[in-house]
Amino acid sequence: MSHKKSFFATAKNDLVSGLIVFLIALPLCLGIAQASNAPLFSGIVAGVIGGIIIGFLSKSTFSVSGPAAGLVAIVVGAISELKTFEIFLCAVIVAGALQMLLGIIKAGTFANFFPTSVIEGMLAGIGLTIIFKQLPDAVGYSKNRVGMLDGERGMDVNILTGISDNIHWGAVLITIVCLGLLILWNTKPFKKVQMIPAGLVVVIIGTLLALLFQQSSDTLRLSENYLVQLKVPESAADFFAQFARPDLSGFKNPEVWKYGLIIAIVASIETLLCIEATDKLDPLKRNTSGNSELIAQGVGNVVSGLLGGLPITSVIVRSSANINAGAKSKLSTIIHGILLFACVAAIPTVLNMIPKSALAAILIFTGYRLAKPSVFVHMYKVGRTEFVPFVITAIAVALPFLGLLKGVGLGMIMSIFYLLRANIRIPYYYKRIKLENQDVITLELAQEVSFLNKGSIKQTLDSFPEDITVVIDATLSEYIDYDILEEIREFYIAKAPSKNITVSLVGFRNEYKIPKGSSVHLSMDKLEANEEAKKWSGKYSKLLKELES
Repeated sequence: MSHKKSFFATAKNDLVSGLIVFLIALPLCLGIAQASNAPLFSGIVAGVIGGIIIGFLSKSTFSVSGPAAGLVAIVVGAISELKTFEIFLCAVIVAGALQMLLGIIKAGTFANFFPTSVIEGMLAGIGLTIIFKQLPDAVGYSKNRVGMLDGERGMDVNILTGISDNIHWGAVLITIVCLGLLILWNTKPFKKVQMIPAGLVVVIIGTLLALLFQQSSDTLRLSENYLVQLKVPESAADFFAQFARPDLSGFKNPEVWKYGLIIAIVASIETLLCIEATDKLDPLKRNTSGNSELIAQGVGNVVSGLLGGLPITSVIVRSSANINAGAKSKLSTIIHGILLFACVAAIPTVLNMIPKSALAAILIFTGYRLAKPSVFVHMYKVGRTEFVPFVITAIAVALPFLGLLKGVGLGMIMSIFYLLRANIRIPYYYKRIKLENQDVITLELAQEVSFLNKGSIKQTLDSFPEDITVVIDATLSEYIDYDILEEIREFYIAKAPSKNITVSLVGFRNEYKIPKGSSVHLSMDKLEANEEAKKWSGKYSKLLKELES
C-alpha cells in the first residue's frame, strides 16, 4: 500500500530555501511598488499573498508568485488614469476574476504552444538582464536607484550612468567574496557542506562583513543606502494602517474594467511563460497545469486587490532562485510568504542590516545559471531553426524597449517563420524513373498538405514537360487542403491533357471528390520497388532542376 507523502516531509530543505527566496523577494517587492508609484506596503502585501495563498493553491512545485516588474508600466498608467490607488485596486480584483474564468474555460493550455527554443531564449534573456541590473548594487552605486527590480524589464543602460565615478569599495568587496563563495560552493571540495544552501551562507557572510566594515575606515563603511531599507512600524495600529482598501465605487468606472482586462491578459501570459520555464528547470521535469495555475493566480489577485496589494504573477527570478536554493516542495514558497509577513511586522530592524551587494551577488549567480555559455552552445548545435528563435528571444527580452512579452512575441514570430518555411519546402517526395518505356514521375504527398504548399505544388505541376506519366500518390496524407485539391483537379482535367501528360491518381479519399479512376493503370508495386532513381524530399526546386535536365 502506498502512503501519501507528508506535506512537511522536506521541511528542512524548504525552510532554508524559503528563507533565501524571502531575502531576495523582500527588496524586489519594495522596489517594484516604488517603481509603480504605489504604496511600498502594497508590494509586500502582494508578496505575502503570492507566497501563502497562491503557493498553497498552485500545483507547481517551485513557482514563486509576487509583484512583477513586467506589469509596472501598466500599473503606473492605471493609477495615473484612475486617479487613486484605492480605485486601481478594483482593477486588480477584476483581473483576478477574469483569470479564474480563463482557467475554468481551459485557456491555460495556450502554454503548450510555446516552442522550447523560445522558452530557453526567455530564460537566457532574463538571466542576462538580471546580471546587468544588479551591477549598480554590486558596486555600491545607489544614487537615483529605484530598488532592485526583477529581470523582466530589460537592460536599461541609464542605470549605469555615473557608475564608474561612484564605486563603493566596501560593496565591491562584499560582492566579490559572495560570488566567490557561490562559485566554490558548487565545486567538488565543498560537496560535504553543500547541504547548507550557498545563498544562506552568502547572506550571513555579507551581513557580517557589512558589520565589520562599520568599524573600519570610511572607504569600506556602508551607509543605510547600501543596505536593505524597510519601514519600521511603531505599533500594531501603525502596521495595519499600511493596508489599503479598494474603493468599491470604482467598479462603476469603465476604465477599471479596461485595465482589469489588460492586467488579466498580461499577467496570465507572463504566468504561463514562467510556469513553463520553471517546469523546464525542475530536476524531475514535472508538468504544471496552466489552467489550475490561472485559477490559483486569479484567487490571489482578487485577495490582493481586497487587501491593498499590487497585481501578482508567477515570477521566474524568484522561482529559479527557489530551485537553486534547494527547495523540494511548494512549502518553501509558502514559507517565504510567511516570512515576508512576519519580518515586516516583527524584525524589520534586523533585515535592514543586510547589504544589497550580497543579494546582488545571489541574483548575478542566478542570472549566470540561466544564461551560461553552454546553453548557447547547446542551442547552436541543435540547429539553425532552433538557434535563431532562441537568440532573437534572448536579445529581445534583454532590450529595455521590448522586454519579456514583446521579446517572446518576436521569438514566436521567428519560430512560426521557420515552421511555415518548412511546410513550404516539404510538400512531397518524388521519384523519376523509366518504367515500361515510360518516363514516370511519382509525387508522394506529405502527411499534411496545407494551403502554404499551394505555390510549390502549382509551380511543380506547371513545370512538367510534355509526353510523360505522372503519379500523384495521397496514400500517406492525413490532410489535404481544399486549395491543393483544386490545383490537382485542374491539372488532371485541363493542364495534363493539353501537354499530353498521362496522370494516375492514387490514394485520394472519396470525400476529396477527386475524379475516380485514372488515365493510366500502373503497378504501384513496380514503382515502389524500382531503385533506378533517388527518392527526393525537401525543396521542390530540386525536382524542377531534375525536370530541366
